[in-house]
Amino acid sequence: MRPAADRRAAVAQGVALGLTAAVLWWLASNTSISLAQRGLTLGFGFLRHPANFEIGDTWWLKFSPADSIGRAILVGLLNTALVSALGCVLAIAVGFVAGILRLSPNPALRGLVRAAVEIVRNTPLLLLLLFLAASLHALPPPQRAVRPVPGVFLSDRGLVLPAIAIGGWTIMLAVATIIALALRRRLGGWSAPGVLALATLVSGVVHPPGVTVGRLQGFNFAGGVTLSPELAALLAALVLHQSAHISEVVRGAVLAVPRGQRDAAGALGMSRWQTLRLVVMPVALRAMVPLLATNCVSLIKNSSLAVAIGFPDVVSILNTAGNQTGHSIETMLIMIAVYLSLSLLVAAALGRYNAHLLRTGSAIS
Repeated sequence: MRPAADRRAAVAQGVALGLTAAVLWWLASNTSISLAQRGLTLGFGFLRHPANFEIGDTWWLKFSPADSIGRAILVGLLNTALVSALGCVLAIAVGFVAGILRLSPNPALRGLVRAAVEIVRNTPLLLLLLFLAASLHALPPPQRAVRPVPGVFLSDRGLVLPAIAIGGWTIMLAVATIIALALRRRLGGWSAPGVLALATLVSGVVHPPGVTVGRLQGFNFAGGVTLSPELAALLAALVLHQSAHISEVVRGAVLAVPRGQRDAAGALGMSRWQTLRLVVMPVALRAMVPLLATNCVSLIKNSSLAVAIGFPDVVSILNTAGNQTGHSIETMLIMIAVYLSLSLLVAAALGRYNAHLLRTGSAIS
């Protein structure tokens, strides 16, 4: 009976796949005919055409209107990747601090942090983004810029931060060291990471990094790193919104640790900070990593709201390219592929880290 049931299941799956393929072919055929009637064709040849539009926030990759649409999409992809990477790191850091402060024995501090978290969590992200963008554009001009700390300037031109100049070889060797550390088991131990780390140190000594601070020159700032108002507002909105959710994840994971473990740490004479760092957090981390991955993926997808304030992310540039060339279907497919790839990459990285945590210790009991 078992082989007959397996054959029936295989036949049913084959029929389902055939019907799905037939429906997809019918949809593709009708779409192609409809586009042909309107004088449009499918294809990605338009990526080689000149863009004929300007892009801001391209200080890490030079771009001019004469460059191709493909290069413009690459600029947008780098902008999206930059915002996603910085946003995830900062959101996790701020969320951890806020989550721990939510458990503070000081009622005033605990209540203040809770009020801030509830306000941000219950404010729509788009509204928060528009508010921050409008606030940054309403700041004084560079001549009367706000200086919250030495070397940092806030004006209607954006946020100016000190810049660290690192040699190209040092950066490449540091990246190679990180990759070797991740693959140290396949590379046969710590010898390869050790050699690369030593080479990175030597390169850093031969060409030491330098720090440049922004300074007012004419009507704008020179030196340092300038984040445009759009980039600063987008990054701040994503970090605030997502860190509020991450703080609840951290708080819940810490509270899920059995009280007996904290009591045992206290009986051993550990301070509150030692108990949190050495006993509670290692156990709680195993419970919160999957939810941290979910929040990072949400941040990446929410970065597409940059189009609302004019920041040239991949969505904004693909929309412009689609409107100019008429290849909206192709630009939508590229957009789907970009966000799917970024989300799967982050989820896979944190998934591997979660699997490593589960191998090196037991789950919460």
